Amino acid sequence: MSELAAACSQIVTAIRQILVHRSPILVALDGGSGAGKSTLAAMLEQKIESVVIPLDDFYSASIPDWEWDTRSIQERVRDVFDWARLRTDALEPLLAGRPARWFPFDFVSGMRPDGTYGLSPHAVEKQPAKVIILEGAYSANPEIADLIDLAVLVDVPVAERHQRLDRRESDQRFLKRWHTLWDGVEDYYFSEVRPKSAFDLVVRG
Repeated sequence: MSELAAACSQIVTAIRQILVHRSPILVALDGGSGAGKSTLAAMLEQKIESVVIPLDDFYSASIPDWEWDTRSIQERVRDVFDWARLRTDALEPLLAGRPARWFPFDFVSGMRPDGTYGLSPHAVEKQPAKVIILEGAYSANPEIADLIDLAVLVDVPVAERHQRLDRRESDQRFLKRWHTLWDGVEDYYFSEVRPKSAFDLVVRG
């Protein structure tokens, strides 16, 4: 059994234990960039009735790119995603058993002249399910901790994650900028905000 398959099995077992007592539930699938969270979320979707929400859909589009350089690590952790929109458009409707609809961050059109980004004109629509999987780095953020039933850390050594990112991203200029802005933020988040001990389950990605 591969490490990801073993991780999937562990998470499914934990989810089923919670479902005995309540549903729907929210699972935060957290971990550093390149840990394999998206792949694992897709595997979980095949194994258990669930709906996956990519946290990247809620990246803070209205903050100019240059402004991240002026913000502290703590501010970047807090502001990298639009937590209010995530709650109102996706999490709260699905947890109430209602369909959810939102406009995701637009990765295709690129940066505007003022340094901000837009949202896609095409809405994402998700139907309710017993299990809601929020997938992405910082998904177990304290901003939404009150909604989370199971916080999972997908743990992969930093060097291995960076190798995966290098293979995945062809734009080396973008990758260098990304590492400059966010490596320190991830280090802070996973050591001070959400260390391993703060997660309900730690799996190998």
